Amino acid sequence: MPQASVNGIGLYYEEHGKGFPVVFAHGAGGNHLSWWQQVPNFSRRYRSITFDHRGWGLSVDGPDAGPAAFSDDLRALLDHLEVERCFLAGQSMGGLTCLGFALAQPQRVRGLVMANTFAGMRREVWLAASEEQRGAARGIWDRRRADGVKRALARDFALKHRERAFLYKQIRILNECGPTSLQTESQVVRLRALERAPDTAASREALAALRTPVLFIGGEHDEVMPVSLMEIARSLIPSARMTVVPGAGHSVYFEEPEIFNRVVLEFFDSCG
Repeated sequence: MPQASVNGIGLYYEEHGKGFPVVFAHGAGGNHLSWWQQVPNFSRRYRSITFDHRGWGLSVDGPDAGPAAFSDDLRALLDHLEVERCFLAGQSMGGLTCLGFALAQPQRVRGLVMANTFAGMRREVWLAASEEQRGAARGIWDRRRADGVKRALARDFALKHRERAFLYKQIRILNECGPTSLQTESQVVRLRALERAPDTAASREALAALRTPVLFIGGEHDEVMPVSLMEIARSLIPSARMTVVPGAGHSVYFEEPEIFNRVVLEFFDSCG
């Protein structure tokens, strides 16, 4: 298995294709396998790199640094692979990794995709939201809790695509039953703490100073990262753009891969 020795751990990664590098960073319910509908497409033109965050998939969290080490792990992985500059695509939790790296080393990022995410920006997004916007978001999250289902796909996706919905769950199980024995809930709590603390969350000033091209991709029915708040996130970064995919939930890359791939490839082309 390809593993990079970074920051005291063995970080699992894969490479496919040749060309300018693009790195895909998965969300809390995924791992490197999540990108099975992207890699075959992007690897025709790009050196496509997937990896498992520490504590997820096949990457065990050594000193229990958790999400606080994600962005620096990405830096170390790129150094290991001798990647000087790349595109980044982060889904949900992966947005924290990619945004953190882009803010720290913008000269190494040609373009950034924030898919179904404003991770790392949560504090500033919430502060910038109106009471009406906050109330609407709370309503979505309250309904989600009342349902008792932590839905990452659109409500009717499993009915229309039973095989793919089953695969989505099986990919997640690699985290829980694989070598990491991931306790997702406790790790997400740590992630949220990073996003809310003023000394670790991205500041409005840092976001406003970011000149890296950024594309936000939202799902119309996303119950985790509502598009109303994603639009606020977009407004905090100069020249950032946003695409909302009709009918999709929190996993546009998985639910609507053809749309996701086309939109991202067009964005990469526009970055020069």
